[in-house]
Amino acid sequence: MPKTRSKPHPNISQVMIMEGHNNFPISWLNKQGYCEYSIYLENVKGIEVQPTLDMVIGTKEHAKLEEDFKRDAEPATFEEMLETSKTAEILSRELPVLSVRYGIRGFIDEVWMTPDEFIIIDDKPGNRAFPSSIHQVFGYCLAFQDTVNEKRKIVASLRERGTDNIFWSAYFDQKAEKDTISLINRVHGLLLGKEDFMPTQNPRKCRSCRLKRRCNKKARPG
Repeated sequence: MPKTRSKPHPNISQVMIMEGHNNFPISWLNKQGYCEYSIYLENVKGIEVQPTLDMVIGTKEHAKLEEDFKRDAEPATFEEMLETSKTAEILSRELPVLSVRYGIRGFIDEVWMTPDEFIIIDDKPGNRAFPSSIHQVFGYCLAFQDTVNEKRKIVASLRERGTDNIFWSAYFDQKAEKDTISLINRVHGLLLGKEDFMPTQNPRKCRSCRLKRRCNKKARPG
């Protein structure tokens, strides 16, 4: 991840202040699409809850894949990988990306770099392309695009965790870029207090939420 001067936000966990501006994890775009009030409860109000089983399994699987990848991978800098990919296909896992410009950062599960395009892959526990999952992988695309500053096309992809099944993919085009920036600006507005954190209106989301016992804005069945 590019070096930049940063410090933790004094009141909001996981937010860093870089060059005078807030910078939040790209995974929050998934949270925001699911229920942005959960960001308020966990990171602004500071409610601590245990991780879900899916989160625990996902962390273990990510660690195993990264260990297997490092065992066979040849060490290279990001710049060296970009240069090599101009003439050959290469793979990188857990690639850090940071955009001070847009105020986002994160780790991409997997990136295929080819002479023609970059394929950004985010692993998910299932095979349904929820809007919140698409928001997250588009966020990775935006940060990657801001980092490489190249003309090669970028493809966003969702893959079923633990398999080779890519169940959704789309080019990160101008519309996707515009929509993603708009969503990111929404989150920054929330962090600055310019917007109110809105709870989901879907009771099914509330029933499966790990914060449900501490939430005072649960959706009710219609």
